[in-house]
Amino acid sequence: MNKPRVLIVDDNAINVELAAFVLDAGGFEVDSAADAGRALACIEVATPDVILMDIQMPGVDGLALTRRLKSDPSTRRIVVVAFTAYAMKGDEARMRAAGCDGYLAKPIDVTRFAAQVRACLDDARRGDADPVGAP
Repeated sequence: MNKPRVLIVDDNAINVELAAFVLDAGGFEVDSAADAGRALACIEVATPDVILMDIQMPGVDGLALTRRLKSDPSTRRIVVVAFTAYAMKGDEARMRAAGCDGYLAKPIDVTRFAAQVRACLDDARRGDADPVGAP
């Protein structure tokens, strides 16, 4: 069975390094991009099964990039999971309205993170709308 491919889009190198390490150990192929332009270039080279999308990034933010991906027929089926430290009331609804298929909070729980990402991917593929991965 092929490993699911995940693209981590986050401008914080420490967050990317930790998430990538945990996901690689959890059976994922991992790519990363520090901004929207690099993320689009990565997607052209190898389409991910799931994108972990930081919301606050310089330049094009994660919600704008998500809207772009979800409006393009060639990328709309990629599962996009908001990957953010936002935890305020209403933020998850705003992320879902932008097209995010799920939500995972930072900081991550390294013991559960790979399973949470896999659950987000599985739920989105099944069409489940229940939020997953919230702390």
